[in-house]
Amino acid sequence: MPTRTHTLTALTATVGLLGLAGCGTQSADSSDGRSAPASGEERTIRATQVSHVTSPHEATGMTLLEGPVLGEDGDLRVVDVTAPAGEPKLISVDVRTGKHKGVYTDKKGAYTSAQISPHDGRVYLTEYQSGDVLSVEQDGSDPRTFFSGDVDGSPMNPDDIAFDDDGNLYVSDLHGMKTGEAEGRIVRIDRDGEKATVLADELAHPNGVMLDPEQKGLWISELAKDTVSYLLLDAKKTAVTTRHEAIHVNGGVAQTDSIAVDADGNLYQALHGRPAMAVFSKYGERLGTVEVPAKEAKGLQSATNVAIKPGGTAAYMTVSGPKGGYVYKFDALAKGIRLSNGG
Repeated sequence: MPTRTHTLTALTATVGLLGLAGCGTQSADSSDGRSAPASGEERTIRATQVSHVTSPHEATGMTLLEGPVLGEDGDLRVVDVTAPAGEPKLISVDVRTGKHKGVYTDKKGAYTSAQISPHDGRVYLTEYQSGDVLSVEQDGSDPRTFFSGDVDGSPMNPDDIAFDDDGNLYVSDLHGMKTGEAEGRIVRIDRDGEKATVLADELAHPNGVMLDPEQKGLWISELAKDTVSYLLLDAKKTAVTTRHEAIHVNGGVAQTDSIAVDADGNLYQALHGRPAMAVFSKYGERLGTVEVPAKEAKGLQSATNVAIKPGGTAAYMTVSGPKGGYVYKFDALAKGIRLSNGG
C-alpha cells in the first residue's frame, strides 16, 4: 500500500508536474452514525457516503482528495491533488445532494490543501511542487499568487495550512521528503504574504498543522514518525517557546496525515494508508476511530482530512483510493469552530 510520500513522488514522476505540458450505510446499532458506547480504540464512529467525487485519472492513474473546507454557501470545497492539466483541481460539493462541479483548474498545479482565510474570505491553496500559495475567490475566480519563493534559502513543498484569527498562515513544509531525512518545517507566513518565518525544523515529513481552539499553540503530525506534537507559541505567535511529542499513533501500515480540532480541543488525526481517522482528546486519550462501512472500504486507502461545520457536529471527511475519491460524513464528538473547518 503506497505511503503519502510514494503518492506524491509518483505524482511527480507519472504526471510530470515539475515540467507538466504538467452511499454508505450507518451502523445498525445507532441512528446518529455512532456505535454503542465504548471507550478508547474499541469505539467506532461510523461514516456514511455523501458523494463520489472523482475517479482515477487516465493521465496520472490515481486520484487523491484533500483540503475539505465549507464555504459561505454551505458547499464543501476539496482539491484533487493528482488532477492533470485542465481537469478540476478545486471542486465544489453540495453536501445535501452529493452533486459536484469543478470551480478551478490550471495547467500545472498540484494542490494539497485548501483553507479559507478569516481575513479576506478567499480560498488559499498550497501548491506542493512550485512551493507557491495561491488564493482564489470561493467560486474559483480571480486566481492570485499569494506567496512564492524560498524560505531561509530553501524551497518549500507546502502541504497543509491553518489560519489564526488575524489571517496569518501556518504551513507544513514537506521539504526534503526522502526516506530517512528529517528536513521538514513549519512555516508562518504573515497575512500580507511578505514575511515567512520558520517556526520548527528538522521534522520527519510534517503533514497536518492546526492551531488549538485557544490559538496558543500548534498541533502538528509527522508522517514518517506517526507522531503528533504540540508547539506552544509566544504571545505574538511568531516563535515556538516549547515543543514536545504528545501522541504516538499506532497506525501499522497507515501514517499520520492531516489534523483537525473541535471546540473541545479533541484531535481528529487522518490516516494515510487506511480509510479512517483516529480521534484523541487533547491529553492524548484515544477516544475512538472514524470508519467507513466495511463493505465500502475495499478500494479505499486513505482518509486525508476533515472539515467540521462551525456551530454543529456534521463532519465531512475526504477519502480516496483506487476506486476513486469520496466525501464521507460523520458526527464529530463536539461542535466545530472556524479552526475545525478544514486545514
